[in-house]
Amino acid sequence: MPDTRPTSATRADQESPAGPGGYRSATVIGAGVIGTSWTALFLAHGLRVTVTDPRPEAEQQVRAGVEEIAPSLAALGLPTEGLTDRLRFEPDLAAAVADADLVQENGPERLGVKQEIWRTVEQAAPAHALFATSTSGVPATAIAEALERPGRLVVGHPFNPPHLVPLVEVVPGERTAPETVERACALYTALGKKPQVLRKEIPGFVANRLQSALFREAVHLVAEGVVTEAELDAIVTDSIGMRWAVAGPFRTFHLGGGPGGLPHFLTHLGTQMAAGWPHLGRPLLDESTVALLTQQAQDAFGTESVAELAERRDRAQIALMNALGEDRVEQA
Repeated sequence: MPDTRPTSATRADQESPAGPGGYRSATVIGAGVIGTSWTALFLAHGLRVTVTDPRPEAEQQVRAGVEEIAPSLAALGLPTEGLTDRLRFEPDLAAAVADADLVQENGPERLGVKQEIWRTVEQAAPAHALFATSTSGVPATAIAEALERPGRLVVGHPFNPPHLVPLVEVVPGERTAPETVERACALYTALGKKPQVLRKEIPGFVANRLQSALFREAVHLVAEGVVTEAELDAIVTDSIGMRWAVAGPFRTFHLGGGPGGLPHFLTHLGTQMAAGWPHLGRPLLDESTVALLTQQAQDAFGTESVAELAERRDRAQIALMNALGEDRVEQA
């Protein structure tokens, strides 16, 4: 990607080597779980990172979070020595984005807040900076109504945790420029991610909608006493979880159709499957259901802290990614 940065760049920026996609500096807005994960990933790829968050405890939380993430980055083959040497904190949003090549926003999921954030960013950031929001459901079209140049903004929605899970859903708004989409995909690819451009905006995007659909039925089955949470998790990880790690639902059923592929499956098994859809659960997260799920979560997972469980999950995820390697069935 050609360097289109203005000549007013700082001397330190001019002297620093270009990182992935030609980018040198990133500003991460919001120091929560997603923002911290992005921060660690950007640092490991050589970017200078400025984190901006008005909370006084933000710096301590990010530094601790990056330290926890470092072993996972090392397991992925990324350098982690002096990981925070290029990290700085700036509570003032305008000052934080003044020298950014990339702005990755992870603010509250409230349209008005995001519009105000991006209004400030547009006024203060360099003209060449890539604007990406990590929103999990607010359309870029709506956020960009606050911008004078709405074509600059695109959704770059990661699947948690961003430093580890490959998917980034790239979702353009109605006025997002094609060049912005191309730049976002090139950057995320350079960061080792697997960007997937959605063809249209839809609430919740794709991965979260699929996750929500499965979770709804999971809650129904637990609430009805068919299985416990621990038993349901085991069923998923010992069956469809293994399948979907190497081939998605459509490819899986294409293979399930035998020589006739997906058309044969839809004709002979699909109608039977569809006949059961009206009987799928429609649970409510009312007081009694929440109490049941909470108690079962304590019974199933309460012997370990969330941090310990996350560390174990990350080790297993990395092992799975390494084991699959090139054997993973690429999705067309």
